[in-house]
Amino acid sequence: MFLYETHLHTAPVSACAAASPVEQVRAYKAGGYTGIIVTDHFINGNSGCPRDWPWAEKMAFFCSGYELAKKEGDLCGLDVFFGFEFSVSGQEFLTYGLSPDFLLANTDMDKLSVARFSALVRANGGYLAQAHPFREAFWIRNPGPVEPRLMDGVEVYNAGMPDEVNRKALEFARLHGLPMQAGSDCHDTGIPFVSGIALRDKANSIFDIIDAIKANTAELIRP
Repeated sequence: MFLYETHLHTAPVSACAAASPVEQVRAYKAGGYTGIIVTDHFINGNSGCPRDWPWAEKMAFFCSGYELAKKEGDLCGLDVFFGFEFSVSGQEFLTYGLSPDFLLANTDMDKLSVARFSALVRANGGYLAQAHPFREAFWIRNPGPVEPRLMDGVEVYNAGMPDEVNRKALEFARLHGLPMQAGSDCHDTGIPFVSGIALRDKANSIFDIIDAIKANTAELIRP
């Protein structure tokens, strides 16, 4: 089996992260993973990016975590894929299948509603999954899952969430027939790697991972 991390943050792009891109790559390589998806907080979430920078500079900073991780991954033999965690009023959405160039070209996409963001992602061949949909926090205006029709999948296991939050997400995904995924939501290499997905075949691109999740052939890694 080939192990992949689906939810990971790097410092300083994600303001809440404590590990650099290089540290994350080396730790996951040592942990036996085949690849990682770097999903730093987009600039409408807990981002380390200055709010007053021009769009092009914001995107250069935002993509730097992935780019540094990819460079290190190429050196040490860990596959690194690009993704991001989009935020709307505190709700967060793991987004795969779009490129840094796409972000650069879509100025002010950080201001989109969930419905408009979902339409944009899908129209351009991307994939969208709500992360920890039942998490409650003071910064989440409307906690809970969004309309199922807006999502391609659901994160049903998040290593940083209480069991009850993950259980509700699993029940929601089953009720609506949504593809399921798991992730560590890793911010620090000091935290054990306890999640992600396992594939029978090695992924040659992010789309192989997306296809496996959609086809329910990805095994969820849980303690």
